[in-house]
Amino acid sequence: QLVESGGGSVQSGGSLRLSCTTSGIVLDDWTVSWFRQAPGKGREGVACLQTNDMVTRYADSVKGRFTVTKDDAKNTVYLQMNSLKPEDTASYYCAADRGGRICAELRVPTLPYDYWGQGTQVTVSS
Repeated sequence: QLVESGGGSVQSGGSLRLSCTTSGIVLDDWTVSWFRQAPGKGREGVACLQTNDMVTRYADSVKGRFTVTKDDAKNTVYLQMNSLKPEDTASYYCAADRGGRICAELRVPTLPYDYWGQGTQVTVSS
């Protein structure tokens, strides 16, 4: 019920916007998080949005470069990624939860979410 899109290959300093489109979910009271996982590395929480109060949280590694927003009309959450670096290269996943996840938990990427997307690849070349 979550579909990510918008991944691709860019050069260092470039931008991409990832989309997480929901099906059958109205984003009124959900926590939607973006995670990433690079080959050989663990999952990292990147950004989070609580759709009821618009609280956001970002990993220190992306703060100031990434922005998470939502479009209610499109039932979509976006991750705008600017000033991309080679170390941002990873598979990016969105996850949505209505059962109690909060953005303050972003640093604990192993917590369960109700729904996960299939992932989209982001590759940043130097």
